[in-house]
Amino acid sequence: MNDSNELQETQLSKDEKNWGVYCHLASLLGFLIPAFGNFIGPLVVWLMKKDEYPMVEDQGKEVLNFQITLLLISIVAGLLVAVLIGMVVLWILPFYWLILTIIGAVKASDGVRYRYPFTLRLIK
Repeated sequence: MNDSNELQETQLSKDEKNWGVYCHLASLLGFLIPAFGNFIGPLVVWLMKKDEYPMVEDQGKEVLNFQITLLLISIVAGLLVAVLIGMVVLWILPFYWLILTIIGAVKASDGVRYRYPFTLRLIK
């Protein structure tokens, strides 16, 4: 952890950190509501709290960008099923999603603005 993240951690309220965690964990709604749950949960949290908490403004966009990236990867993998590599990617992707979402939630609970790796930043 670098100095800027440590400084940032002390400046955030417990509520702000909690709502940052909710942004990440809300994407897990996709396991209950396939297709759109992973977008709806973070979008609702982001829209409700983005003006109140800068952490939610940042992390909400990050989570939505990650979900869009996963959707695009799923589409490409679906097209590649014919050459079998798509099956492997489609099998691994839910684990990747779950693990990185948990990491993001833990980082947010520490007050760290997490950046998902290999994510397209489409929402700025």
